Amino acid sequence: MTVPDFQSIMLPLLKIAEDGQEHTGHESLERLAKHFELTDVDINELLPSGKQTKFYNRIGWARTYLIKSKLIEVPRRSFFSITQRGKDVLKSNPSRIDMNYLKKFPEYIEFKEKENDKEDKKKIDIVKENTPEENLELSYQEIGDNLALDVLENVMGCSPVFFERLVVELLVEMGYGGSRREAARAVGQTGDEGIDGIIDEDKLGLDTIYIQAKKWANNVGRPEIQCWSAGNPKVCWGIGR
Repeated sequence: MTVPDFQSIMLPLLKIAEDGQEHTGHESLERLAKHFELTDVDINELLPSGKQTKFYNRIGWARTYLIKSKLIEVPRRSFFSITQRGKDVLKSNPSRIDMNYLKKFPEYIEFKEKENDKEDKKKIDIVKENTPEENLELSYQEIGDNLALDVLENVMGCSPVFFERLVVELLVEMGYGGSRREAARAVGQTGDEGIDGIIDEDKLGLDTIYIQAKKWANNVGRPEIQCWSAGNPKVCWGIGR
C-alpha cells in the first residue's frame, strides 16, 4: 500500500489516543504503519527535499489539524493525548475525519482563516491529499522548472559566440581548471578546426581540455563532434542542446 494522505491518517491517529494515555510521534508512526500495512520502502519514502519522510510528515500534519480542532492536546513536549471533544467524536463513530469534517469546530475554522490570510488563496490545497509542506515543495519545483525553461529558451536564442563562452564559463564553475577563470578561454573562430574553448587543468598548461560547443535543438552525436588531437589533449568534449 502507498503512503496514505494526511486526512486519511486523522481518524486512526485519534483512535490511538482513545485510551486517554499520552503518546509520542514515534509510537504513532509504528502503529499507523502497521494499521496501513506499509512496507519499509513506504515508510522510508522521502519528500522531494529529502529532509523528512513523507509518512512522518503526513502524520505530523494530521496531528496538527487534530490539535487545532481541539480533538487532541499536547500535555508536554513531543506527547499528545485525547481531549473530551476527541472522545465525544469517537463515540459518534465517524467513518472518516478530514478537513471537511473538522469544519464543524470553530477553532478549526479560525485556524484555516488565519492560514488563508498568510497564503495566496489560489495556491492553497493544490493537491488535497498533500500536506501544506508537500504543496509548498511542489510549488517550488514548478517555479524551478519554469525558470529552467526560461533560461534554456534564452540560451537557445543567443549567438554562437555567446553560447561558446557560456559553455566554457559553466565548465569552470563546475571545477575544471581548478575554478581558475584565467585558465579558460573561448577560441571559436574561422579556422579553429572545431575547437570552441580551451581549459588548462594545471597552471603550466600541460594538461588541457579542448571543448566543442554545439547549439542544436536535438542531441549531438559522435559524427557531429570533430575530435581534435593536436597537442595531445586530455579530453575532447562535445556539448550540445
